[in-house]
Amino acid sequence: MDQQLLPLILASSWAFLIAIFAVPSIIRVAHLKNILDLPNGRTIHAESTPRLGGGAMFAGFMSALTIFSDLNNGVQQLLAGCIMLFFIGLKDDLINISALKKFAVQILATGIVIFMADIRVTSFQGIFGVGELEIGTSYAFTFIVVIGITNAINLIDGLDGLAGTLVVIAASTFGVYFFLLGGADYGNYATVAFCLVGGILGFLRYNFRKATIFMGDTGSLLCGFILSVLAIQFIEMRVVSAAPSVALGVLFIPLFDTIRVFLIRILKGSSPFVPDKNHIHHNLLGMGLSQTGTVLVLAAINLAVILFVVAFGAWGNFNVLLALSAFSVLLSIFLGVYKSRGAQSVSKA
Repeated sequence: MDQQLLPLILASSWAFLIAIFAVPSIIRVAHLKNILDLPNGRTIHAESTPRLGGGAMFAGFMSALTIFSDLNNGVQQLLAGCIMLFFIGLKDDLINISALKKFAVQILATGIVIFMADIRVTSFQGIFGVGELEIGTSYAFTFIVVIGITNAINLIDGLDGLAGTLVVIAASTFGVYFFLLGGADYGNYATVAFCLVGGILGFLRYNFRKATIFMGDTGSLLCGFILSVLAIQFIEMRVVSAAPSVALGVLFIPLFDTIRVFLIRILKGSSPFVPDKNHIHHNLLGMGLSQTGTVLVLAAINLAVILFVVAFGAWGNFNVLLALSAFSVLLSIFLGVYKSRGAQSVSKA
């Protein structure tokens, strides 16, 4: 176990050191070249801030993984997808590009891991009585999973330290599972997970309140894509009770926020892709929490959900999924009621 643990520590430490030393240079260049994210009606920050932090994360993650990891079992194709998403995210952070172009590159990156590495969800493992999936259904569903998780991380990146903290929690959880249970087939994904953790921790040193740099699309697309592959491989490992529901629990806050926001926009008759201030972190800030307090509350909720799905995975997929759905409804009602009361008190004032 010690011989297996040492390479993980070295890989994560390498990624951390590369990222933490790269960020100050990126900040300096961004200010010199005026490559800054300007405040607007949707953002929380009040000052122009660089948003190229994903570059430091990418450098730490990629260098550590290629040095310390075995690149078989789909990791090589994962890296190819990461490179594509890094450059499209970098272009968007520099000059802003259309959502359609970003989506097209996401589809290409997803196609690489699905078709060339055969990384896909092959079974619902009993959810709603569904077992093994037909090949076409498997490909289609996996596309939805990868694109959905990638964009969920992109959407939750609206507060200093929030996306990075949630990604660290999720990647660490998957990484521990792969390390303990992955064996020869999935063990190298523990290195993938902890290289990502190291890179993000180096970046978070400069991203917590008051942030001097943001991860930007460069970082959020990269993190979301890697997490989606970790989640799929965790499900396919099939050594954990209720693995699909556990994976949903690990990614609870980003997925809950994305689904909730999309439903609110649709019910209001607007496009689900039009940005607004209905995200869960906006609601918590409206309750009077600070940015740091909001990050800690959301991290605590996600950790509590992870502990629940890990402890009660023996209930089976359907029961765990039912519990997650019930908690999601209660949390949505709480946020909606508090927002309504806040609006009433403002109007009375």
